[in-house]
Amino acid sequence: MGEKPTIAISHLGCEKNRIDTEHMLGLLVEAGYGVDSNEEVADYVIVNTCSFIEAARQESVRTLVELAEANKKIVITGCMAQHFQEKLLEELPEAVAVVGTGDYHKIVDVIERVEQGERVKEITAEPTYIADETTPRYRTTTEGVAYLRVAEGCDYRCAFCIIPHLRGNQRSRTIESIVAEAQQLASQGVKEIILISQITTNYGLDIYGKPKLAELLRALGKVDIPWIRMHYAYPTGLTADVIAAIQETPNCLPYLDLPLQHSHPEILRAMNRPWQGQINDGIMERLKIALPSAVLRTTFIVGFPGETQEHFQHLLEFTQRHRFDHVGVFTFSPEEETPAYNLPNQISAEVMAARHDQLMELQQPISFQKNQQEIGKVVDVLIEQENPGSGELIGRSGRFSPDVDGQVYVKGEARLGTIIKVAIQSADVYDLYGQVVNSDRLFSRSLSTVV
Repeated sequence: MGEKPTIAISHLGCEKNRIDTEHMLGLLVEAGYGVDSNEEVADYVIVNTCSFIEAARQESVRTLVELAEANKKIVITGCMAQHFQEKLLEELPEAVAVVGTGDYHKIVDVIERVEQGERVKEITAEPTYIADETTPRYRTTTEGVAYLRVAEGCDYRCAFCIIPHLRGNQRSRTIESIVAEAQQLASQGVKEIILISQITTNYGLDIYGKPKLAELLRALGKVDIPWIRMHYAYPTGLTADVIAAIQETPNCLPYLDLPLQHSHPEILRAMNRPWQGQINDGIMERLKIALPSAVLRTTFIVGFPGETQEHFQHLLEFTQRHRFDHVGVFTFSPEEETPAYNLPNQISAEVMAARHDQLMELQQPISFQKNQQEIGKVVDVLIEQENPGSGELIGRSGRFSPDVDGQVYVKGEARLGTIIKVAIQSADVYDLYGQVVNSDRLFSRSLSTVV
């Protein structure tokens, strides 16, 4: 047998998809394949696609077409492969394989079969697989941070969302498995672990018969990792027990990413999220009393079919009232396999765009003010990049999650992948600016006042 081919991975999509990319890389490296970040020199390019909304599909298709035009052998994995299956093989002669969202762990076998001349379709109709701490993994994030998947799939059926169709029903990992992976990451020097799944507040429901997020957080509290951050916490799942676990677990950041989607009960009912409708205000108040230091992030969808000006006004007032630290706004994207696709009273693109801009404009001064409140504080910052030109460091404080929130621009010296003290000196709508606090200097200054 000759030299094994080299393989590059082009990654698109969310952080859940990123973990699949990292496992595929790990499995290929373990099997002795050369993995190259440069797609031009690679024999194969694996494109790990996203199919969540139309814009994401267009980006995936653009990537595929560019690689096809460069005569690359393409392996299509991820959500778009699960979504369109054989259609992709028919439309892209350059595609040598399609691999579903529950099949990425078979990547080595897929490449071997392709090498034998087979065109491979490896797609489980209802995905049930989830990788664990024993599955090889090659991290692609900055050295200080890692995503840790606690569950895959989703049991909810929100009217706008295609995820269950692409990733199957919820399946959780055991607490022991997650803690074991967290310990591996800690031993690799990771400083921040971000727990992800579709609905992290439902973690464990499928294997333990009830949600076990509070128990999981307490178990992770014993792992030597400074920061543990949760993504996608349904407000209804933030029970007294979970809130207590956040308070009592010193390394659990009080950062709540609440995927609220809307505030008006009628729209929430149309979205098939009726359980959330009546309790938004109450839950928000309860959270703020229980976790006064919590950073609150949310996402909203504007332009859902049937959203009237009155419904939208309700959302504007809700956003004004609750003063979130970070708000993401999406315009509704009609997805064929979802109930919302056929709903009457679809909103025009112009109205959607106007509502998106209006909500963002309302939020900007709130985000600005929240950032301004950090000025004068000394905060912990995880240093992630260095600008080689200016020597300026870039990192994040606990307020900011990677890729979706702002950053902290830091003057001074620090090692990449470490958490250091930074005095915040200024702020704008998205980012903070500060200076490394040098402990030696503080010490000498305090001595001179004594002497």
